[in-house]
Amino acid sequence: MTSDNRGFRARFLDGEVMYGTFLKVPATMPAEILGSIGYDFVVVDEEHSPFNRETTDHIVLACRAWGIGAVVRVQSPDPATILSVLDCGADGVLVPHVTDADTARKIVAAGRYRGGKRGFAPTTRAGAFGRAGQTEHMRSEDQRVTLIAMIEDPEAIDNIDEILAVEGLDGVFIGRGDLGAAFADDPDPAARVRHATQTVQAAAKKAGRTVAVLPGSGEDAAALAKAGASVFILSSDQGFLKAAATQAHATMSDAVAQASKD
Repeated sequence: MTSDNRGFRARFLDGEVMYGTFLKVPATMPAEILGSIGYDFVVVDEEHSPFNRETTDHIVLACRAWGIGAVVRVQSPDPATILSVLDCGADGVLVPHVTDADTARKIVAAGRYRGGKRGFAPTTRAGAFGRAGQTEHMRSEDQRVTLIAMIEDPEAIDNIDEILAVEGLDGVFIGRGDLGAAFADDPDPAARVRHATQTVQAAAKKAGRTVAVLPGSGEDAAALAKAGASVFILSSDQGFLKAAATQAHATMSDAVAQASKD
């Protein structure tokens, strides 16, 4: 478990190098295991996996127990969806398909009290079940909650400067998978994705915003870090399970096959 007690958002804004992973399995143990071995955060993937409000709530609690950040990839910028996970105590939200500044402003409005329109509910886990007073709760939540826009559409690349200029938005995640799908019919989609990635990273550096990425290899991670990325999402719990299970099966079956020849 991490020994840094400054909180996920403080570390995120400072540009500290952090490592996390997506969670696809609706259970607490993957988050607990990752916390026990030193990962900095997880991203509960409500967009592409079978989570409901209760499973997300349980995982956020497990993350708190193990001192690991809990970010939720919500399904949309819908204010009710964002409010739900923040009241559960999530450290932040990752919002998909943010294509313009208006959408970024809606995310900020949903996630902030001061200058925003977040619904006030201090009797939740986020409000220590009513222990904090109104002023303290609003102040601490605005300091704690991290708001991250996913940049994964060609329109978002065109509007990146305006998106990053939205006050209250903490950073962006570059969704290279969706960008690749969007550019699939291009003569050189990989080149288009590289150029889009470079555009976002340059704009984020200029705006002083943190960049999160999902690297495909060590070399890719190094290149992205050199260009300014500091938050790295490494695969998913399903991906880790598949990789370890594949390796174990190959190792043991090769050994057993060799033994049968001896």
